[in-house]
Amino acid sequence: MSDEKYMEERERPPRQDRGMDGLMDGRDGDDRGGRGKGKVFFKKKVCKFCVQKLKIDYKDADALRRFITERGKILPRRITGTCAKHQRALALNIKRARSIAILPFVAD
Repeated sequence: MSDEKYMEERERPPRQDRGMDGLMDGRDGDDRGGRGKGKVFFKKKVCKFCVQKLKIDYKDADALRRFITERGKILPRRITGTCAKHQRALALNIKRARSIAILPFVAD
């Protein structure tokens, strides 16, 4: 089987709903908010431990619970806003708290 024949079999005919008239079969005026419509500004997340000078302690289960999901997974930096230094310390202390049964490994 040659490559040209293979490519001809895979080609699709042009779609009928994409005409030059602008008729889009029910999509007229539909703005889905795609890219390129403008810049979206979001608030820069700051590290809670840097700003408030908090100490990360494995014995403080309530503070550590804010950085894990209800299933027991450690939340990533992009979600919590912690800096890399404190994210590493946070993960270490969460793992310590899990090993001495202060925090659960998984949800019940």
